[in-house]
Amino acid sequence: MTAPDLQTLRKLAEAGNEDAADRLAILAAERGDVAELKHLVDAGSDQAARQLALLAAARGDTALLTYLIDAGSEDAADMLAVIAAERGDIDTLASLADEGNQTAASLLSEIITGS
Repeated sequence: MTAPDLQTLRKLAEAGNEDAADRLAILAAERGDVAELKHLVDAGSDQAARQLALLAAARGDTALLTYLIDAGSEDAADMLAVIAAERGDIDTLASLADEGNQTAASLLSEIITGS
């Protein structure tokens, strides 16, 4: 996709076109463009939040997942719970579980009971 095409998508997304925002999010994820994805998340794009959560999880970027959780992403909370469990991070799991995340609660229970 050319730079002018991306500019057109950005203008459409900024004008409220959800299809353009979704396409822009997918393209940004393919490029690994965290800044563009964060901009789209801040503008309310659910697709950008999903794409950024997947990218952050693949990179093990817990700070970025926390940013997404603060923005309301349940997907990011689930992904952070999985990473925390893999790392044996009981504190993060407990915090997520206390905030109502069922994935964290289940994983924490499994670790505590040894199942």
